[in-house]
Amino acid sequence: MNPATTTITRRPSLWFSRLGALLMLLAQAAPAQAASLDGSQLSVLWAVPFVGILLSIAIWPLVAPQFWHHHFGKIAAAWALAFLVPFALTFGPAVAAEGFVHALLAEYIPFILLLTALFTVSGGIYIRGNLHGTPVLNTGILLVGGILASIMGTTGASMLLIRPLIRANDNRKSSAHVVIFFIFIVSNIGGSLTPLGDPPLFLGFLKGITFFWTAAHIWPDTLFLMVVLLIMFFLLDSWMYKNEGVRREDPTPDDARFGFDGAINFVLLGCVVALVLMSGVWKPGVVFNIYGTDVALPGVVRDIGMVVVTFISLAITPRGYTPATSSTGSR
Repeated sequence: MNPATTTITRRPSLWFSRLGALLMLLAQAAPAQAASLDGSQLSVLWAVPFVGILLSIAIWPLVAPQFWHHHFGKIAAAWALAFLVPFALTFGPAVAAEGFVHALLAEYIPFILLLTALFTVSGGIYIRGNLHGTPVLNTGILLVGGILASIMGTTGASMLLIRPLIRANDNRKSSAHVVIFFIFIVSNIGGSLTPLGDPPLFLGFLKGITFFWTAAHIWPDTLFLMVVLLIMFFLLDSWMYKNEGVRREDPTPDDARFGFDGAINFVLLGCVVALVLMSGVWKPGVVFNIYGTDVALPGVVRDIGMVVVTFISLAITPRGYTPATSSTGSR
């Protein structure tokens, strides 16, 4: 067993004492009048649990990977309770419950359903054939992925292209930089132009920001970052390709039948985009109030539609192409 894991599991009292001290600090940091809660009055100490979970995600897998993989759900729940419990004690259970329901219905559930739909549908599309990872090809894949990220989401574009990109470079001596730039361009920057692209933009869309606001206001910044990173990648990849070359044998055999398996999922991707657009355009004026949270009818239709699309994709996609069963290597 990892020594760090042993130390952690044998000293629970230390962690509980620190958690108790944190709860006391948070309670003392509450504004004087909690009846009319104003988020701007909250002390910065209320952000400690959020910072804690981010640091946990960043550090635990490195210092105690076995412990993290077995208990990450408990760690996340502990940090959530580190905020929710003192919040309820300070402002009252009713205010805490109302805030919890709002976060669940107005933000968390719509976000998770969108992410699940994009992950499932895009993961069901398998790009058949073996490409060869030259600098020009790799740069082209990153460019295409960066463009697709704002159309089908960073999750969708990443699921679609990471497998052929890894297969194309599996005979390269050094290819870690390819995945790193893929994360920069396809999984992050490329999705900055629409709510489909990045989770924070989708949350903003849920709160009333128009669908094309980011595309209209930050496209020059996105274009600048994309061009700079693509140039940097091409120069680095060209240098490494020239100096290191490739291995003699390609682990992935060539396949002349280049194409898409599970291509029906492209139609379902269009349905996901249409559902998100519908929820921002259709305004029937029907609103359900659930414990202080207004849930509009278009949002309900969108979320139900995401569930339906996810299950349709799982039902019609050959099992070997779904994210749960396919690998990044050749099938």
